[in-house]
Amino acid sequence: MRIEPFVMERMQSTWENQVEINLSESGVHPLRLEELAEDEAERRALLSVALGYPQTNGTPPLRDAIAAMYPGATRDHVEVTNGGAEANFICLWHLVEPGDEVVVMVPNYMQAWGLARAFAGASSVREWPLRQAEDARWEADISRLEDLVTPRTKLVLVCNPNNPTGARIGSHALDAICRVAARHGAWVLSDEIYRGAELDGADTPSLWGRYDRVIVTSGLSKAYGLPGLRIGWLVAPPGLAAALWGYHDYTTIAPGVLNDRLATLALEPGRRARILERTRSILRTNYPILREWIDRRPCAFTCAPTDAGAIAFVKYRQPVNSTVLTTELRERHSTLIVPGDQFGLDRFLRIGFGAEEPVLREGLRRLELALAAHEG
Repeated sequence: MRIEPFVMERMQSTWENQVEINLSESGVHPLRLEELAEDEAERRALLSVALGYPQTNGTPPLRDAIAAMYPGATRDHVEVTNGGAEANFICLWHLVEPGDEVVVMVPNYMQAWGLARAFAGASSVREWPLRQAEDARWEADISRLEDLVTPRTKLVLVCNPNNPTGARIGSHALDAICRVAARHGAWVLSDEIYRGAELDGADTPSLWGRYDRVIVTSGLSKAYGLPGLRIGWLVAPPGLAAALWGYHDYTTIAPGVLNDRLATLALEPGRRARILERTRSILRTNYPILREWIDRRPCAFTCAPTDAGAIAFVKYRQPVNSTVLTTELRERHSTLIVPGDQFGLDRFLRIGFGAEEPVLREGLRRLELALAAHEG
């Protein structure tokens, strides 16, 4: 089995700590440890934790806290992983065999796309494109999905809210996705890591509970501003969750004991509400800055509104490849942005707007300089 290079992750991991301005991130400016552990007693308690192995599928308090966010779930439905990426990995590793068809929503976080091509074979992966409506919003094309799902389809991969478009898929479309999958007994894996980071404060509907073959993956990196904890999870039928624990035994074995403890703190209901409100406050402050910057240049850009996540997927008119443009931006202006061709769509940029406000403004100023070099 060969795995193709994960181009975006390698680009980010190589350069994100080497540039002055990083607008490649899709989450908000991270919380500090002292902000998460809110009082001195909590901080002292953390210092007393023995640095051994925790429960390897997540401690019961953490799995209970995660289960509480998914109606009808219990701790037996939950497997805690090292980031949402590990949750996605062990799900595909377990479910997908060579020759299985996998339908992947695109554009998307390309981890699932790459893993599906590795486990099933590139010819077995069928791309399901989002479409842009007349108002430019990205939406699920259910009729196209009906054409793609066949009796050989093992898995349908969804990202909601969507990366990189920031679009939110509603309940009606989610029910339709499940109906299409159910006709052939396919599993549906819904990556919901941006759920909780909605600009309007209304929770994105989950796929959980709409079909008996749904798996949800998520984590604390994006909506919670806690990427450094590397805590993710999957929620699945108990039998499948137990089987996936066995796959976790072959990867990282367990989350870090301090990470597990801090994640349990973060998901305490009152604290969770405060963390998500902090995230939404950052988005409500920063998105108008980006939107005004785009709207002042109608001949240069088009961009569908962002519903959730600190990301905007911006189409530009300059006749230059997106990787070429972002490489120039990095080399000449020490600023990092994700090129659209890393999502399979050239002449787009994924601009992260979750940074501190002065950083965002300066990054946009530098991007304008890079674009100006390609004006006709």
